[in-house]
Amino acid sequence: MSASPSERPPSPSAFSLSDLALLTVVVIWGTNYTVVKEALDTVPALAFMSLRFGLAAAAMGVLLLWLEGWKPLPRATLLRLMGLGLVGNTLYQLCFMLGLSHTTAANSGMLAAVTPVLVTVLGGVLGLDRLTRPVLMALVLAVPGMLLVVGARGPELSAETRLGDLLILGGSACWAIYTVGIRAMGTELSAMRITAMAMLTGAPGVVLVGLPEVLRLEPARIGVGAWAGLVYSALIPLVLSYFVWSRSVQKVGSSRTSLYNAGIPVVAALTAWGIRGERPTALQAAGAALILSGVLVSRRR
Repeated sequence: MSASPSERPPSPSAFSLSDLALLTVVVIWGTNYTVVKEALDTVPALAFMSLRFGLAAAAMGVLLLWLEGWKPLPRATLLRLMGLGLVGNTLYQLCFMLGLSHTTAANSGMLAAVTPVLVTVLGGVLGLDRLTRPVLMALVLAVPGMLLVVGARGPELSAETRLGDLLILGGSACWAIYTVGIRAMGTELSAMRITAMAMLTGAPGVVLVGLPEVLRLEPARIGVGAWAGLVYSALIPLVLSYFVWSRSVQKVGSSRTSLYNAGIPVVAALTAWGIRGERPTALQAAGAALILSGVLVSRRR
């Protein structure tokens, strides 16, 4: 039986609410670098990570109970969600926070460029996403574009940054597994429940690692701006954006969703230009054009 017009999925070439939501996530995650950097001037990195993620997990748990209520899950499903929480939250957060402290921002951006490739390959190998020609062509355009944007800042791959570089690569692999893992969960669970359960199960490890630094904090020495940045980065880039990301993976697939990762460095560069006066270079502009072209190509049949 053929689907009715109202049941047919939207054409990949049509601009949808999912695309708008993902563009919003790109803007949020791209500008969040500046927010976090400002807060880290007065809050130690691990303490910031612990407080931020603890707040985000608590807010997500309350939101889940309010919107959907408590529903017992089969043991197998719960174990899969715990695995997603461990990989996509505990390990990912630790790899990126510790990686950033041992390498440069430029290195981090360049190494994170492998994420869309990892997601596409992993999704294809597992049979969760089709490796279509438009998606592969999009990767060919978007990944080099991302490298141009972040590479213009001056990468410094050396023995001194090796540990941080490896941690960033590990974090990229964790995020790829998490993204594909959401796709593998299917649509039986809502994006809200998947995001909340993965965040709640991943939070204890993140919170405990930073707890010693939290106990050493002197709140009186932390300004209002730093506290505001912590709350914002917990509720918007984590709670809201993680939910939107999960919902998009369910609706349009992990490969196409992950391509939007390539736009984050562009937003970060524009934010740095507007706030810090760091003028984009010609290479960054060329890279941004390639990324945009890649995203547009991915939408073709």
